This record gives sequence, structure tokens and C-alpha cells, in this order.
Amino acid sequence: MARPHPLQPDSGPDGCWSSCDDDRPGVSIRPLGQADLAALLAHLDHDQDQHQDHMFRSGGSAPVVAVRVRASVGRPGASAHAEYRRRQATELAAWARSLPWRVTAVVAAGVAAWLATARVAPNLAAPTGVTVAAGLGWLLRFRSSPDTVAWRRGAAGERRTARLLARLERQGWAVLHDLAIPGSAANIDHLVIGPGGVVAIDSKRYRGRLWLDADGLLWHGRHLLVSTLRTTLWEADQADEVLGIADIQVAAIVAVHGASIPWELLRAEGVTIVPARRLPDLLCALPPVFGPERVAWLADRARLRFRPAGV
Repeated sequence: MARPHPLQPDSGPDGCWSSCDDDRPGVSIRPLGQADLAALLAHLDHDQDQHQDHMFRSGGSAPVVAVRVRASVGRPGASAHAEYRRRQATELAAWARSLPWRVTAVVAAGVAAWLATARVAPNLAAPTGVTVAAGLGWLLRFRSSPDTVAWRRGAAGERRTARLLARLERQGWAVLHDLAIPGSAANIDHLVIGPGGVVAIDSKRYRGRLWLDADGLLWHGRHLLVSTLRTTLWEADQADEVLGIADIQVAAIVAVHGASIPWELLRAEGVTIVPARRLPDLLCALPPVFGPERVAWLADRARLRFRPAGV
């Protein structure tokens, strides 16, 4: 069953949430003595956890200070590229084992063509034999399977999405790439945390167009994408579980490269489907729900609780 979705692109403000980096509090500077430093460390050890819990349980009512978060963490597409290399190595090893008969077939075809041509056109026998051998060699060359190539294209799509999401850094967003889901071989392509909330993003590369049928099911050509959307929703649910914050719901987005999408925005199976190029504007238009301190705290929590999938 599809759950309510926190993304509300139509009701968001026209402009992006602006960072409060420009509103710096006044400071005074003086040298710290040894006694000052010891007192400060003791105070931090005693009060830090209590102050943080009180601030977040009270809905962020404490004064907000400017916090700059590291906007990009992880290597986009790392696990997909590693899977591509693994599959390619397996297929190359299998191809290498068949190399002797391939070479034999190429030589035999060239000799047969040479002998057959020599009977009718002796001057063309050698070129014909070489041409036939080269053509068969080209047909029998090593080529990765379509399934393996799809992993390479998927990694390239994730890197393209990462470049688009990098634009959100100035708007106070943090982006984590290629996160392993604990207890599973699956991964989250991108997890973005910012003023508008927490969103899990799955990058996809399709050709042609996507379309909805009369029952609201999403198709890519003749391929039904219900399983793909449910997997994306499941990944968002897993991110929700890993973060473990009761008042936060992780939204799910599929960012599509290549294929056209009707109305430039679709909703199906509880997932938002958008052209990848629209991601920055869509996320920027979300109504702000977190302040900069809350974003920084959530980003650090995600970094601690997830590990990179490509490692």
C-alpha cells in the first residue's frame, strides 16, 4: 500500500530556502589559558548530550546558529561500477577460455575463403581470405552482455545525478551517495538531507518515454515498472529505519535520465518520478521544515549509521 508522501512540489514557496550564514553572531577574541581550556572541555563533556537532546525534542526552539554542512559524501555510482567490473571480469574469463576455438574458427574461415576464391579469381584469393577472417574475428570479439553494460550505464547515471544535486550545497543541503542498506545487498543511490526534509533518490536511465495506463501503473515501453517503484519505496523505508527518528518520514524519488515523462512529474506507488534535471528545483521548492543545525545533525547521524556500498 502506498503511504502518504511528504513531497509537495506544488505548494512550496517560489524561492529556495536561504542559509543563515550571513547572520553571524558577534564574537570577541582573546587567548585561552590552560585553565580556560580545561574548564571549557569539562563543560562540554557534561552538557553536550543533554543540550542536544533538549534542543531537538523541543522542536528546535533554541537560537539557531549558522552551520555549514559537508554537502557531498560518498562516491556516486561506486557500487554499480564495481558490479560492472566484476561481471565484465567474469565474462572476459569465460571468453578467454573459448579463445582457442575462436582463433581456430577465424583461421579456418580465412583459409577456406582463400581456397574457394583461388579457383575462380586467384588474384583476389588472399584479400578475400583476410577479409573473411577479419570479419569473423570481429563477430567473435569480446563484448560485455547487455545486462553487464546496464550496470556501467547505471553508474554513469548516478554520477550525472550527483552533479545535479551538488547545486544544492549553497541551499543548505547535504548529499550522501551510494549507501549500503544494512542486512541487504541493496543500496541507496542518493540520500539528501536539507531544509525541505530527507529524500531517498534512485537514478534510472531509460530510452523512449514513460507513461501511465488507465489504472495508474507506470510503464516504460512494454515494461511495467511497479517492481522498480516498490524497490525505491522500500529503500526509502530502510533509510527511515536506519535514521530512527520518529518525526521524520523519508520521501522517495526516481530521477530519470533520457526518457521523457508526461507532465514532467508523475506519482505512482507512493514514489515521485521526475526528469533528473528537475531535481534541484523540486527539492529547493519544498517548504522548509528543518533549520541548519537540524540538517547538520541528521547528516552526521546518517554518515555514522550508513556505510558506503562501494567499499
